[in-house]
Amino acid sequence: MSGTPLQVSLRFYAELNDFLPAEQRKVEFVHYYHQAASIKDVIESLGVPHTEIDLILVNGRSVDFQHRVQNGDRISVYPMFEALDITPLTHLRPKPLRRTRFVLDVHLGRLAAYLRMLGFDTLYRNDYDDPTLAAISTQQQRILLTCDRKLLMRKQITHGYFVRSRQPRQQLLEIISRLDLYGGLQPFTRCMYCNGKILPVEKGKILDQLLPHTRKQHNHFWNCMECGKIYWKGSHYQHMQQLISRLMATPH
Repeated sequence: MSGTPLQVSLRFYAELNDFLPAEQRKVEFVHYYHQAASIKDVIESLGVPHTEIDLILVNGRSVDFQHRVQNGDRISVYPMFEALDITPLTHLRPKPLRRTRFVLDVHLGRLAAYLRMLGFDTLYRNDYDDPTLAAISTQQQRILLTCDRKLLMRKQITHGYFVRSRQPRQQLLEIISRLDLYGGLQPFTRCMYCNGKILPVEKGKILDQLLPHTRKQHNHFWNCMECGKIYWKGSHYQHMQQLISRLMATPH
């Protein structure tokens, strides 16, 4: 341990300020530390998960997460999805995932159902613990969505996002907007309950599974290939259509 504290100047940009106390938001501030540390450790000690960051400049030079901080450094930290051309600089993310797939923590069950409704491959169970979530995200190359910033600080996680909103429909809008997923929507192609694929099924093959009112009122049905759940265009479908329409009408 050094007897004299070392210091750096930091400035965080855009939504990264969500993680900071009010007095440190949108301004340059001094941070003191007492031992050699990587820039990842310094940033996360302030509460900002590394998965939220796409670019770090130290004294105007782009660096990676392993960069060792030096006394007197001036550090600028930029978020994912910042409208900024950083092509010649050091991206901190690996190459973008070829497929947008998710795994969600225990607090985001309703969001998981909404993402499945929009056609996104979304894993969720209410008994996934933190090591399991981290392992699934890494091994299956899934974006980890969580309300736990400490979980996103696990070193092996490369693609993750801290969900700010606590209201499920607002969470859905937040994710679609911040990750710019409007072009990837494929509504009603996945089961909201198990994430399986949904395909059309002939009415005659499922008659014995339908209630009398449903048999009488509807002729077109879809069936989950995994859990067998049957879907039709009832009132729930109409409500989901309204939600999708509002989502698409939101400026983006």
